[in-house]
Amino acid sequence: MRCRSSQAKAIGILVFGCERDCFQINWPMQVRAENLTKKFGWVTALNELSWSLEPGQIVAVLGPNGAGKTTLLNALSGSILLDSGQVFLDGQLFTQERGDLRRRFAFIPDIPPVPGGWSPIRFIGTTLKLYGSSDQGAADRVIELLDKLDLLGVARWKFRQLSRGQAYKAVLAGFLAADPELWLVDEPFASGMDPRGLNCFKEYARDAAARGHTIVFTTQIIEVAEQFANRICVLDQGQIKICAESAKLRESEVMTNLLTKLREHPAP
Repeated sequence: MRCRSSQAKAIGILVFGCERDCFQINWPMQVRAENLTKKFGWVTALNELSWSLEPGQIVAVLGPNGAGKTTLLNALSGSILLDSGQVFLDGQLFTQERGDLRRRFAFIPDIPPVPGGWSPIRFIGTTLKLYGSSDQGAADRVIELLDKLDLLGVARWKFRQLSRGQAYKAVLAGFLAADPELWLVDEPFASGMDPRGLNCFKEYARDAAARGHTIVFTTQIIEVAEQFANRICVLDQGQIKICAESAKLRESEVMTNLLTKLREHPAP
């Protein structure tokens, strides 16, 4: 216990520059998208897509390559400019200027854009400061996460020295420690994470959903969506075709069509 306490103190100083700070808690947010449209040249990635999310769910966005899954997460997170449409968080229009709303969710893209010269410790510390989550127990949470993700030994390495899976786990650790109300995670099951990382992701996601948070992830793997998600939304040609519980979705015509597409163009 003494060793763990000293580790926490050391991590706290490395991450935060101090041993304790403040902590901010918000209620889980409601999410609503209205008529989202985004084109890339002649390709329509999102086609007047409307969608709403209730708190406390793990939602899989399922679809083939080119369906618009990544573009949808980019749109919800404000990472791209839409041609038309709006995103509302807790009934408030979300724009890139709304930092208060931005600090209430996390977006992890397929390849997180982290400077190669940063270490996982620096990234995690910066993330927690941005989210205002550097409370007294934060250092302990960081150690627990680094341990579960098998990153303690590389916590001070540079991102350029890490494998793709290690880098993804380091970014995941930062956001898990910050504990946002809404997760937007692009293709976590194709991120290069090892089973230890994937199990940690699923464990923390289930815990967060049980506390009223909302987890949205994209995938092409139907079995993953069925086994892990509470709700599956099928996205194709830039539109949500159906949203339902997995048991009800399996027998739908939409799922039959999706299975055909995925067999013709399987995930790499």
